[in-house]
Amino acid sequence: MHIIPWWGWTILAAMLALAELHAPGSYLIWIALGAALTAAADAAWELSISAQVGVFTGATVLSCLGGYFVYRKAITDGHNDTSPLNQRNISMVGARGVVSEQFQNGRGKVRLGDSVWLAEGPDLAEGTPVIVSSVMGTRVFVEAARAKPPG
Repeated sequence: MHIIPWWGWTILAAMLALAELHAPGSYLIWIALGAALTAAADAAWELSISAQVGVFTGATVLSCLGGYFVYRKAITDGHNDTSPLNQRNISMVGARGVVSEQFQNGRGKVRLGDSVWLAEGPDLAEGTPVIVSSVMGTRVFVEAARAKPPG
């Protein structure tokens, strides 16, 4: 008994693919691939309804497993645990700056690049070069920079 024609599976695959466009990340594309493979098998061999459901189930499971490995590889290849993205404090450690407001009682302000930061460190005079040793929230901890050796 042939209830669902091959083009019915094609329409289902297209609808699932369109749904994936409107709800990305929901893995509907892998189910759409299963429906597309079922449409191809039904067009080639005119399968019974039970065979169509079996092919659809098998193709969907295989495509979802394939999708799992595709996404897993894409995530692990593009993910670096030491990346400072969205963690500005990590990228600031070691940055060089200049004291912009004299340190008194271990607190003052330093210019790092084009911004001024609240800072803690030894009492330093305005204009003293500093290096950021750590960052906590919006406060940087600095130490006096040693002169760079020539050459």
